[in-house]
Amino acid sequence: MKFHIITIFPHIFDSYFGESIIKRAVQKKKARIKIHNLRNYARDKHKQVDDRPFGGGAGMVLMADPILRAVEKINPIGRKKSKIVIFSAKGKQFNQKLAYDWSRKYDNFVFITGRYEGIDERVTKILRAQEISIGPYITTDGDVAAMVIVSALVRLIPDVINWTSLEDESFLRKTIKKEAALGPKKLEYPHYTRPEVLEYNGKKHCVPTVLLSGNHKKIEEWREKHRKN
Repeated sequence: MKFHIITIFPHIFDSYFGESIIKRAVQKKKARIKIHNLRNYARDKHKQVDDRPFGGGAGMVLMADPILRAVEKINPIGRKKSKIVIFSAKGKQFNQKLAYDWSRKYDNFVFITGRYEGIDERVTKILRAQEISIGPYITTDGDVAAMVIVSALVRLIPDVINWTSLEDESFLRKTIKKEAALGPKKLEYPHYTRPEVLEYNGKKHCVPTVLLSGNHKKIEEWREKHRKN
């Protein structure tokens, strides 16, 4: 199983992945983990990867272009048995069932970790990525989420840990039952930053017009409407 992690703080993973079960899995060549510095895919000399959000608001948004260039380099779009994941507070909540499903279906993962106010929404659409959250709370970054999910998946690789410890499926059954009982929660709205028109593979991907209008009431209405459950 191979993991590509795109981040602006590549050394943040050194300690966690260099210890214990994950370290042994890498040494035994059961898992491969490659960290990619997003700034290496920026086009300007200042290595800029973020900009102000259209429609106003606090914080910065990670730009689409560097992320798309990074993914194209490390994982050509269309590769079979590959899963592209964006960590986001508005994403589907990760659970043990997803971990089991992914471990059976995919052998290559690309994890895109966000910071600040998030990632330009067009990245998700272009890459057909799945947005994932590790819980009903907000962390300072998506790097910790990447560590959590790598840990959840690596332990499911045969011969990484004692397989008998995975045979008890009671936790999985409890997780499914609990999720079925929970109602939908509205989470975060999509974010967009520069450029206003993103050209990628001959297609133009535009920022929603309302975010460029300067009409704060309509912007708030649009954001409320597009909050994901």
